[in-house]
Order: sequence, then C-alpha cells, then structure tokens
Amino acid sequence: MGLTIHYSLKARGSDVQARKLIHALHQTAQDLPFKELGNVVDLSGDQCDFNQRDKEDPLRWLLIQAEEDVELVSQQRVIGGQTCRSYQRVQPLRVIGFKAWPGEGCEASNFGLCKFPAVVEIEGGSIKTKLSGWRWASFCKTEYSSNPNCGGVPNFLQCHLTVIAMLDKAKELGCLAEVHDEGDYWQKRDLQALVQEIGSWNEMIAAFVGKLKDLCGGGAVGLQAPITEYLNFEQLE
Repeated sequence: MGLTIHYSLKARGSDVQARKLIHALHQTAQDLPFKELGNVVDLSGDQCDFNQRDKEDPLRWLLIQAEEDVELVSQQRVIGGQTCRSYQRVQPLRVIGFKAWPGEGCEASNFGLCKFPAVVEIEGGSIKTKLSGWRWASFCKTEYSSNPNCGGVPNFLQCHLTVIAMLDKAKELGCLAEVHDEGDYWQKRDLQALVQEIGSWNEMIAAFVGKLKDLCGGGAVGLQAPITEYLNFEQLE
C-alpha cells in the first residue's frame, strides 16, 4: 500500500533497436539524481528466470517485474455471480534493462524491454501468449520516500519527479505505452497538488494502520508497516 507510479513500455524492431532505446534511457538516468544506477544488462534463456537468483541478487526484482501475466480464458469460472479469472506467469526469452534507485525510502525503479514466447505450455495443452514485440510493465512505489527520516516531502518530490523524468524521455523516444501516476503529477504537472496528494496518502495509510493496531489490541504483534516508522506517525494517524 502506498502512492505508486505504474508504467509500461513497448517497441518493435530488432535487438539492436531495442538496445539502442534502453541505452538512451540509461544515458538519461545518468543525468538524473538517482541514488544508485545499475548497468544495462542483456539476458536470455535461463538468465531471465528470477527463481534461479539468490534473494539478495541485485537483478532479482528487475526479473520478477520482467514477467508478464496471460489470462487463461478457458479456466474462467463464475462463482456467486462473480467471474473468477486465472492467469499464467510467462517468463521472458530476452531481457534488456537496468535498475535505478531514486533515493531513500523509495522502491527501485526498473526500465527495460523484453521479448516473450509466442506459445507457452500449460496443464492440458498450450496457449498463445499474444505478447508480441518488445514490452515492459513495471511500477515504483514512491510513498515512503516522504518519511521525515529520509528527507520528508523534498526527498519524495525528488524521487517521484526523477521517475517521471525517465518516463518523459521514454515518451520522447516513442517507447512509452502507458503511465498511471497515483499522485496525478503525470497528468496535471502540478507540484502543489502532488504535495497535497502525498500528505493525504500518508494520513490515509496512517489511519488504516492505526485501526489495525487497535484491532490487535494495541500491541500490533507481527504488524509491520513503513508508515509507523514516521516520526509524526501519531499525528498523521
């Protein structure tokens, strides 16, 4: 839970063209205030399988995000008037991408392009993935970069706007497919509104976590939430 930027990329063309796009994005990242920036990686086959990576492997999160979901239409069921859908995770055949960490309290952002198999095997047969061309779908939660211990709202603004700047570049390069910014900055380009939005999110999450703590008898044993690490948590609550 927390304010997040969701985004997807797409491209067509050769491996060379895909690499050119990602290297152009990486060059832009070098000119932005990322706290950490990884190198561009070009992986194929089993190298793309996050399950074969140690939990501390710096590329594991990138490879988790690289996978796509394909709906299994034949396995849909209607229960109590509600349609229950099933999905198959699809591992990419090729990944060209890099990780970039905007700053303290923020999730790492990942940028890349992947190629997927046209067909995958499932129990009882096979299905077409319809995952054509080069594609990428990812997200970056910027919410907790607003933690006062991490620099508060100024740090949040830097992290959030840094990711937005990368998406602006992707749009310029013609490889941006879609953006959903829960802070609405992508759509409005209004800094004051973004500041108000993060304040509202912090208050909402603090109130929700506070109620959970009350339900747990106040002890909140086993309850872990980043918002509780805020110095002003009780005020937000």
